[in-house]
Amino acid sequence: MLYTVKEVAELSRVTIKTLHHYHRIGLLIPGEISEAGYRLYGDKELARLQQILFYRELDFPLQKIRELLDGEPERELVLQEQEQLLLARQNRLEEVIRTLQKTLACLRGGKGMDNKAMFQGFSSEEEWRAALQEQSEHLQETYGYDLAKEASIDVAKMNEQAQEAERFMAQMAAALRDGVKHTDAKLHQLIGEHLRFMHEHGHSLTPDEFAGLTRFFLQDDFHLQMLEGQQTGLAYFLAIAAEAYAAHAKAE
Repeated sequence: MLYTVKEVAELSRVTIKTLHHYHRIGLLIPGEISEAGYRLYGDKELARLQQILFYRELDFPLQKIRELLDGEPERELVLQEQEQLLLARQNRLEEVIRTLQKTLACLRGGKGMDNKAMFQGFSSEEEWRAALQEQSEHLQETYGYDLAKEASIDVAKMNEQAQEAERFMAQMAAALRDGVKHTDAKLHQLIGEHLRFMHEHGHSLTPDEFAGLTRFFLQDDFHLQMLEGQQTGLAYFLAIAAEAYAAHAKAE
């Protein structure tokens, strides 16, 4: 049985425009062209289209898909390979979804999330870059700072530093909710521990520099919203606490 472009589009949920494009680039050539010029597809073409769509689901570029399929590999072997790739992606997505759901549950319940659990969804440099994409684009567009050009990401170190940042901000948010004064010695200790951690991990900041960073958070919409989304007033509380810590450090 032969199918028209419209019928194939309805069967596969691929647009007619996409099928025409696949034809133009030689990725999916119709089995026949009718006397009236209509593209017609048979079972062989439908099977190839299925393989194309499986590869597209895995984000393979069209040129790579064409190279893989033009070698005329056995259909069963192609499907077995695609099954393994799709299952690996499924497992990865399920892990990320579970982490997301745990995070949402903790936020809705007003609880902090276990640091190790928070980053179970990030186990590769690519995933970290994807997670940082929005921030990277903001820094590039607003300040001309290209985060993408920085050195390669050490996943283990990034996870460790992110866990420390989460611990620090969670404790600052808790202090704000508990009504702790920004000049309290407990906050001095908390900020001091955080700065020592940063120093040990190659990100040294003086108390004055840290205070300046927190002032930047107040002026920058992206970081302000990120902090305020965690706890209303947190950005402002962090800034005045950092100023108080800097003044305390000078007085010692």
